[in-house]
Amino acid sequence: MASTPARGRRREAGERRRGDARTTAGGQDKRRNREVVDAAARVFHERGYADSSVQDVADELGILKGSLYYYIRTKEDLLYWLLEEVHEEVEKILEDVAAIEDLGALERLGEYIRRQTLHNAANLIKISVYYHDAEQLSGERRADIARRRRVHERFVIGQIAAAQEQGEVPADADPRLLANFVFANVIWIYRWYRTGGRLRREQLAEHTVRYVLAGLRQHP
Repeated sequence: MASTPARGRRREAGERRRGDARTTAGGQDKRRNREVVDAAARVFHERGYADSSVQDVADELGILKGSLYYYIRTKEDLLYWLLEEVHEEVEKILEDVAAIEDLGALERLGEYIRRQTLHNAANLIKISVYYHDAEQLSGERRADIARRRRVHERFVIGQIAAAQEQGEVPADADPRLLANFVFANVIWIYRWYRTGGRLRREQLAEHTVRYVLAGLRQHP
């Protein structure tokens, strides 16, 4: 099984965010940070990160642009915090799934797929911004997000390889290739799934698990 991210990493990320934003630990600041990230997500989703400005986010919040600079140094701070937040949430999913006892590799992978699908369907705006604009980050920030993404890739590849050893997935298939198929099904829902439709999130997650696992078992 692939190694899981340490909980301390999430705490450090949160500390970096608070330090960068030059805020205190007070509850009001935490609520405002939450509002700032949510507003940035909406603006980036509607306009695209490249075509958005700090002024647009300030307008979305109903505050002066100068007031927003209390929380940020650059527009990129907002994108990075948003992507960090996504990873904090999905890293918790990975850790929880990895900790479940007495599961076969394919069962564990199915539970990971189910929880990730539910998360993505409940956070369509953030997920859309993530996959459209993550490459807009620069330097160490871009590398950090790529590194955190690879943790999930290794986990899925590891579960597929273990399922092959257990005889649940054909042994001649490339686990890395199959992992790409898994992520394609889990990620791509942000392009077409809409809340409030006839398909509830729970149904979507169940369909995704069944479809992906059936494909893995029958892959030629």
